[in-house]
Amino acid sequence: MSAAETTTAKVPPTRPSTAPGAGPGTGGAGRPAVRRRAGGGAALPWTLLAPCLLVLLLVLGYPLARLVALSFQKFGQPQLWGFQEPESVGFGNFTKILGDGEFWAVVVRTIVFAGGAVILTMVIGMLTALLLQRVSGWVKTLINIALVASWGMPIIVATAIFKWLFDTDYGVLNWLLSRLPGVDMIGHNWFASGPQGLAVIMLLVVWGAVPFVVITLSAGLTQVPKELEEAARLDGAGSWGVFRYVTLPVLKPIIVMLTTLSVIWDMGVFPQVFVMRNGHPEAEFQLLTTYSYDKAFVVNDYGGGSAIALVTVVLLLGVVAVYMRQMLKIGEVE
Repeated sequence: MSAAETTTAKVPPTRPSTAPGAGPGTGGAGRPAVRRRAGGGAALPWTLLAPCLLVLLLVLGYPLARLVALSFQKFGQPQLWGFQEPESVGFGNFTKILGDGEFWAVVVRTIVFAGGAVILTMVIGMLTALLLQRVSGWVKTLINIALVASWGMPIIVATAIFKWLFDTDYGVLNWLLSRLPGVDMIGHNWFASGPQGLAVIMLLVVWGAVPFVVITLSAGLTQVPKELEEAARLDGAGSWGVFRYVTLPVLKPIIVMLTTLSVIWDMGVFPQVFVMRNGHPEAEFQLLTTYSYDKAFVVNDYGGGSAIALVTVVLLLGVVAVYMRQMLKIGEVE
């Protein structure tokens, strides 16, 4: 072997360069080429969503269109039975209900009821979810089973249980409270006044809504980085500081979603009030849903009831608009 052969390094052959777009799987300047989306491109998602959209259009579209049409008509029993043709009244139904003091009292009562139920639901749900992070695994499993069982309970069954708990003569709550020194609640009627009765119904609504909030927040708490919590504690933050500056910002999108859904659900409460008051809610128990029902099916003013229902839909659309705005802001920050 010569000296030249021992001192010269062998250089591997260079890979031939390709023109932009010439080689498979590569782009210009050696960058990997982006594969084009196979299939129908932008039309594919709409094609896959078409069955769902069609079902929503059939289930919700026609009733909503019919509701809008009725709200601008004079439609009562004569029109229902075909004795008279529906008569267009323009905005007459809306003018009538918006000028009615009873309607505005129902609106305020509904907002206060929904607001109280949402606040209680979110506070109790958050506290329960935080406590579940500090218990052992088998205790958490038992509590989750109980939460799912209570969440899956039919509303009618839950309402019947609460009616028994708060019964005037045989209510368990009255008996328990009467066991306290100096308290006599035997024979107390919780539904003698509107505020007390609505408070009982609010507890029923909160009891049914808390499990969903707890389960969702518990799932969200698993995404909070433990490193950030540990760093906050090393910096001197207490439990409240860690929750406020670490946990709460991470959970904000979930909290916004849960709050919005709770507002929509609690503004639309109907069976709890209807069943609790034996199908005939008194004036001080009326919410927007029951008030619209009474106008349409008790007074037989279907046009007025439709107008009230449409106003309720508009109010809920305002809540949805606020939710979408908050979610867009969160997306911009992220």
